[in-house]
Amino acid sequence: MTSIEPTKPVKIIVEGTEHEWPNGEISYAEVVTLEVPDYAQHPEITYSVRYKRGQGNKPEGVLVPGASVKVREGMIFNVSETGQS
Repeated sequence: MTSIEPTKPVKIIVEGTEHEWPNGEISYAEVVTLEVPDYAQHPEITYSVRYKRGQGNKPEGVLVPGASVKVREGMIFNVSETGQS
């Protein structure tokens, strides 16, 4: 018999600031909002989101709008504003 235990949050780092996040996935918008709290009010601004220390098969990558990635303890995200095209 297996019991389902609540998963404890993991610590992720967004632009040098540590955040606790529920174990599971984080979306592009959620990462950007951690760094830029008023992101939702400025949809015209786009951001580049890169991550390191990700899950085994994808330890590094770029998170694009609409996408999400599995989080793990100590994962690092870099968020930078991109120029308008």
